Amino acid sequence: MEEKPFLTFNSSRALLDVLIRAGLITVLVLFCYDIFHPFLNVMLWSLILAVTLYPLNQMLGAKLGGRYGWASVILVILGLVILMLPLSLLGASVADSVQTGIHAVENGQFEIPPPPANVESWPLIGAPLYGVWLHASQDLSWAFHQVAPHLKDWSKVALHQVAGVGTGIVVFILALIFAGLIMKNGEAGHRTAVAITSRVSGPVRGPQIAELCTATIRAVAQGVVGIAFIQMLLIGVALVIMGIPAAGVLALMVLLLGIMQLPVLLITLPVVIYAFAQGGVSASTVIFAVWMIIAGLSDNVLKPMLLGRGVAVPMPVVLIGALGGMITSGIIGLFTGPVILAIGYELFIGWVYHSADPDGPVMPVVEEPSS
Repeated sequence: MEEKPFLTFNSSRALLDVLIRAGLITVLVLFCYDIFHPFLNVMLWSLILAVTLYPLNQMLGAKLGGRYGWASVILVILGLVILMLPLSLLGASVADSVQTGIHAVENGQFEIPPPPANVESWPLIGAPLYGVWLHASQDLSWAFHQVAPHLKDWSKVALHQVAGVGTGIVVFILALIFAGLIMKNGEAGHRTAVAITSRVSGPVRGPQIAELCTATIRAVAQGVVGIAFIQMLLIGVALVIMGIPAAGVLALMVLLLGIMQLPVLLITLPVVIYAFAQGGVSASTVIFAVWMIIAGLSDNVLKPMLLGRGVAVPMPVVLIGALGGMITSGIIGLFTGPVILAIGYELFIGWVYHSADPDGPVMPVVEEPSS
């Protein structure tokens, strides 16, 4: 009975020690996060790119006689050479469009140009299209003037978000370089990832969770975001070359539609009609229209090649990830958001449906991808 105060004192002191240690660790984590936060988007995108391109790096490195470091350098250089020109063209177009859009929003200048006279002579659709277009140019401008004061603040926010595409391009370039460094040490990185997940979830489930995260990153980055990005480049560069107004913004809309798994004909068809209306039927407009059709349908060829490798994530998860990522992280969030949210979704589903055995296998819900 006389030892109770001593035991109580020791218990209180032990609890105090635990609280002090937890507090110091929390302070350290907060300081580390505050320091690392400016580089968070770059490192997340670097990791996604590295995991996605790692199989290609391994294949190229094997052909180079086991020189995986040189394979990483080659992939980074090829990526920069292939992407620099189209991304620069789209970035310049977005910057011009945003500057014009912000000026129009601030001054309330919304105008729809009248249709060219030759539109009325088009077969079948010419007369009705000319009538609708002419009516819009005469009457809808007044409607825009009435609605503009209510939408001005929202439109400014949207335009400023789009204006961040220049920063997104810089982040993409840096991320590609860092991804090369990560791929160079891919084996060590994989062992570290397995060690972390094993420490959190146990030695049996840890490697399974690491494999699930890897499969999810590759499935979403290749099969959803990657296809949408390729379509954006194919269509966006053609829009810039053809001189279509707001080409960069239209390319971003193509990217968003691709992530949403909606047909990009919603963008390309009106653009083709506009090109014929402005330039008439000529070799350039015909080639442009054919290219738009081919680029718009390219996802039907790319999906069987890239989609559904191991994990199928529901499209609402991808869409929410894209929109939420763009709101929180700007243009680069369109790429990182779907992947991160997909990983969280798959881990949650795996936790919900895993067996009663705590060391049992991870069993996420896998669906057959739609073509």
